Amino acid sequence: MSELSHLDGRGNARMVDVGEKPITRREALAEGAVAMRPETLSLILGGGIPKGDVFAAARIAGIMAAKQAGSLIPLAHPLSLDAVEVGLEKDGDTRIRISAAVRSTGRTGVEMEALTAVSVAALTVYDMCKAVDKGMVIGDIHLVGKTGGKSAFPAASPAPPQRA
Repeated sequence: MSELSHLDGRGNARMVDVGEKPITRREALAEGAVAMRPETLSLILGGGIPKGDVFAAARIAGIMAAKQAGSLIPLAHPLSLDAVEVGLEKDGDTRIRISAAVRSTGRTGVEMEALTAVSVAALTVYDMCKAVDKGMVIGDIHLVGKTGGKSAFPAASPAPPQRA
């Protein structure tokens, strides 16, 4: 069990001590999607959702969520973020693709912040549109890449999210 950084030698949960890690530029890119009926996507793109601009609300929610990841995820470190970019775009006739790029200069990565941003942006899309489409599906949330630290992938810096 000692291979897992959030467990001590006896299997007890612990917050990892990052105090000795070097300060480096950290970046992470995450993506996800919300699938819906074509009519719902048309309403979103045409500004016809009664609750307002879905993309604008989801973008703000994602940014706010990234800043709160350390409060939401047990054992995650609260981080000072340099930048958070959330993008939403049409992906075919039935999906919205959501991406989040997060940057920080620190001792630990920003993967959880990027994943949290995508997740909450997707939940916001769902919340704003549930009155017209209760069958939406949130999914495909994953880390695309990260840089900084010792376990970066891919080698190149993650691309910023697409803007809608």
